[in-house]
Amino acid sequence: MRANRKIAFLLCCAGLLAGTAQAERADRAKPINLESDRMHVDDTKRTSVFEGNVLMTQGTLSIRADKVTVRQDKDGHQFGSASGNPAVFRQKRDGAEGYIQGEAQRIEYDGKLDRVEFFNRARLLREPADEVRGNYISYDSRTEYFTVTGGTGTGTNEAPKGRVHAVIQPRAAVGDAEKAPATAPPKR
Repeated sequence: MRANRKIAFLLCCAGLLAGTAQAERADRAKPINLESDRMHVDDTKRTSVFEGNVLMTQGTLSIRADKVTVRQDKDGHQFGSASGNPAVFRQKRDGAEGYIQGEAQRIEYDGKLDRVEFFNRARLLREPADEVRGNYISYDSRTEYFTVTGGTGTGTNEAPKGRVHAVIQPRAAVGDAEKAPATAPPKR
């Protein structure tokens, strides 16, 4: 009986990172599949650690990381942290076409506040064409409010030092661009 409780706790905790921006709500009712090289469970502290090439899937949600730590507080709120080089998630948007994709060195989920935070070289993509990059991104799913803080690097996957980079396509232009034939750039 105790072993079944441990497995149920692990699976409930592993799903905590599914609370991302406009995520596919049906995913929460789907089974969680987890793969890693190692797993450590502390039942008394309600903490589980998955290490080494971690892959978690639940419906359309997938998370890839080097390490995923999940815990549950005494009130049943779930918290999680995924770290990697980078940690990556992808999930279908609820009631819309396309996916939400994100990556950062560390992704934190707070189930009590219903907030997802991306730390260090953070990047979010909302298909088909919106993107935001910075050093820190916070998303409050209760209010659907984003906060982005400037980047630290100058590479192609990062915003310029101290700056936020965003690409937000006009909704009509996205559909028109897909239908329009490609044209050559004007000659100068």
